Amino acid sequence: MEKAVVDVLDTGSKLQAPAVRRYVQYLRERHPGESPAQIAERLEKQYLLAVTGSGAAVGATAAVPGIGTVAALGAVGAETAFFMEASALFTLARAAVQGIEPHDQEARRALVLAVVLGDAGIAIVQKGLRTQSKNWANTLAGKATGMGAINSKLLQQFIKRFITKRAALMAGKVLPAGIGAAIGGAGNRALGKATIENAHKAFGPAPALWPTPLHNVIDADPLPAIGTDPARKQ
Repeated sequence: MEKAVVDVLDTGSKLQAPAVRRYVQYLRERHPGESPAQIAERLEKQYLLAVTGSGAAVGATAAVPGIGTVAALGAVGAETAFFMEASALFTLARAAVQGIEPHDQEARRALVLAVVLGDAGIAIVQKGLRTQSKNWANTLAGKATGMGAINSKLLQQFIKRFITKRAALMAGKVLPAGIGAAIGGAGNRALGKATIENAHKAFGPAPALWPTPLHNVIDADPLPAIGTDPARKQ
């Protein structure tokens, strides 16, 4: 189970620092007059819209006569992976708004797990770093060694708490007659809101000014917003 969680969290470019940086740069280029707080709000809205929509879509599959429940069961696993990947991208993008960009994979993984877990995850990181500072995320980002023990404890808590919540939600998503769609959308929205609230606790208010001026941002291929069609513009 731990290996499966790690594989999902590390899948593709979503946990790669350059990709996350390009994503935030893309939003800044599309909305050059917006402050860090406004971009952070955009990240939150896009993330919440994406995870709510994915939950509702899986639940709607169960409404298909004859094969709905079977199809929904198969889709739930993929949707759970999407939720975790979207949460990882949101967390790291939100951190980038603060100027926090952990380049070490273990540090990125710990940051994502701590934010998704909330108070329990933050406590594990603070204990592991031997600090009670509210700026633990900055300390974590600069730490490239000794993260194995912290991530091991975070993964144990993640599986115990997060996966248990998802399991209860899965049962509701496969209910037919449109009930699964309502439960899936509402359940994912609640989990998404919890992650956003945890991010507020982890990072605090967005800075008043960008750490790097927009004209100094290196040009790069933009990434689409969370959960959007790459062919569509905002």
